[in-house]
Amino acid sequence: MRKKILFLLSKIIILIYGTGIDIIETERVGSQVDKSRGFRDKVFTPAEIEYCESRKSRAENYAARFAVKEAFFKALGTGWRGGLAFNEVEVINDDLGKPGLVFYGKTKEYTEKNIFKDIHVTISHIKSIAVALVIIEK
Repeated sequence: MRKKILFLLSKIIILIYGTGIDIIETERVGSQVDKSRGFRDKVFTPAEIEYCESRKSRAENYAARFAVKEAFFKALGTGWRGGLAFNEVEVINDDLGKPGLVFYGKTKEYTEKNIFKDIHVTISHIKSIAVALVIIEK
């Protein structure tokens, strides 16, 4: 009986590969976006730019996506070294608004090579602050 229970438990155990959290002032990101198109293009994908530009609270939305990317790279434990880039990580929302991630380029190669089971994302923001949490399961 004990072997059977251990076998069943081994099938449901989830391994947390990494967690990352980031908090940022929305004004800081908003002013960078307004000041430098290069910053915007280096950090955000065209779809994210389109989304944020269409929102009333542009700075909040840019900052929230920036926080997710920072939290993701913290969860990886690598930072954005080794050719991984902010604009290769895209924050998306499903039909209900739940955030998720899509990867491109070297970041996509890295995530596929490491075979992550799931990546959980949560975002919150108010006028002055954005925060994000990312949990990666292996």
